[in-house]
Amino acid sequence: MMRLSLLLLLCSMPLWGAERPNILLIFTDDHCEQALSAYDPSRITTPHMDRIANGGMRFNRCYVTNSICGPSRAVILTGKYSHLNGFIRNGNTFDGTQQTFPKILREAGYTTAMLGKWHLKSTPTGFDHYEVLIGQGPYYNPPMKYRQADGTPAQRKHTGYTTDIIVDLTLEWLKESRDKEKPFMLMTQHKAPHRNWQPGPKYLNWLDDKTIPEPETLWDDYEGRTSAASEQTMTIRKHLSGNDLKMGPPRGLNSEQAAKWNAAYGPKNEAFKKAQSGMSEKEIIQWKYQRYVKDYLRCVKSVDDGIGRILDYLEESGLAKNTIVIYSSDQGWYLGEHGWYDKRWMYEESLKTPLLIRWPGVVKPGSVNEDIVSNLDFAETFLDAAGVEVPADMQGRSLVPVLKGKTPDDWRKSFYYHYYEFPGAHSVARHFGVTTGEHKLIHFYHKDEWELFDLSKDPEELRSVYGDASYAGVEAALKKELERLRTDYKLPVPEERPGARQPRKKNGKKNANENKKPRPISG
Repeated sequence: MMRLSLLLLLCSMPLWGAERPNILLIFTDDHCEQALSAYDPSRITTPHMDRIANGGMRFNRCYVTNSICGPSRAVILTGKYSHLNGFIRNGNTFDGTQQTFPKILREAGYTTAMLGKWHLKSTPTGFDHYEVLIGQGPYYNPPMKYRQADGTPAQRKHTGYTTDIIVDLTLEWLKESRDKEKPFMLMTQHKAPHRNWQPGPKYLNWLDDKTIPEPETLWDDYEGRTSAASEQTMTIRKHLSGNDLKMGPPRGLNSEQAAKWNAAYGPKNEAFKKAQSGMSEKEIIQWKYQRYVKDYLRCVKSVDDGIGRILDYLEESGLAKNTIVIYSSDQGWYLGEHGWYDKRWMYEESLKTPLLIRWPGVVKPGSVNEDIVSNLDFAETFLDAAGVEVPADMQGRSLVPVLKGKTPDDWRKSFYYHYYEFPGAHSVARHFGVTTGEHKLIHFYHKDEWELFDLSKDPEELRSVYGDASYAGVEAALKKELERLRTDYKLPVPEERPGARQPRKKNGKKNANENKKPRPISG
């Protein structure tokens, strides 16, 4: 009887061997699909990110629950929307005592590590090893907080370009520091290409001889939408700073780094200063756009190089065949669309984030998926892939069936989004909404203003059709779906301002939604 009980116990224990896949999440900050050639080759080639796509699956509709850096990371760790994990806006402190997927994997026999950008203020928990940037962290010579052998944190400063340093730390952990008797879960998280887009030494002059195509909506006048679109403070025209535009060297460079920086930017800046007096306002905006977008792309290029180094090691070491490699970012980003930089909106450019997953022997190479998936699903996917039960209180769903090419019949057909950070940077109004991928309803609830977009006819979201009689059925259906999702996800009733009037446009024309009475949403 004792032998039978022991046998049953052994059979029920999880297997720690090589058959359990390693999990590597490579994560960037503010990287958009428009700057990843597997999605859009018009601005940049990213051959190593493309290696992941070519060897696995590219997701075309990966939506984020809250398009802002810290909240996105908290959603990934917990598999829960911001209102439940407690991290609704940058500046909050993540509660590290709560359930996270790294903790669950660690308990299930994985060795876990977090390297690079943490951006959640608290000390990382659930990791055998971490070495993370402090706050946003600089692009050069970063101080980092790391876990000592006794589990307590300490700090040390590195010299070099932060993107390269994070890759170096990743390879060092993979080669030397990890427990090789266990499968691993490693989160390699880059600062780049976050503002203010400081390129590495290798790419300071890259693209100097190129002109990057301008997006069609660079000159958007924000007509046809609510007041929210025109009241933001994130335009290339007005809101890029001198630091953003590299009119002087960044702080913290050593003498060698400063010499290379000044040699690259000094002549370019002098040429602009000499020409500026004879330039029109439009030409100055175009110059700002080129400076901004080239620096952004230069940062992406260094990340791609680093990914190549990591993929090469996985292949050389034999780890590649049993390692799931995921590439993603915390949200999308504006590369001049609507005249903007930054993120935050439920509009497509910031709602969607890149997602590439390679899983040898499971995912068909070169496959493309159009299902609505989300960063809400990452935790559940990692646990399911590892053969670990997904907790019932997580709110996403495992992507494993989707990765196998067998999307469940009951997969989501709509998606809920919620942005909270107002007042705050860039003055983007609080809003929540629902999208089906074909239509999108957004409620700016502190303004009591609504937008509805027909994405098939208006993919750039330039004209709201909210209140248009021909869309009455769509509007009613989306409001009903919005109520259902808010109830299902346990959303509290938002602080609204009932009766707030729609402002008039500066030219005296009425806003398209003015005097429309939106039907209230409960829940």
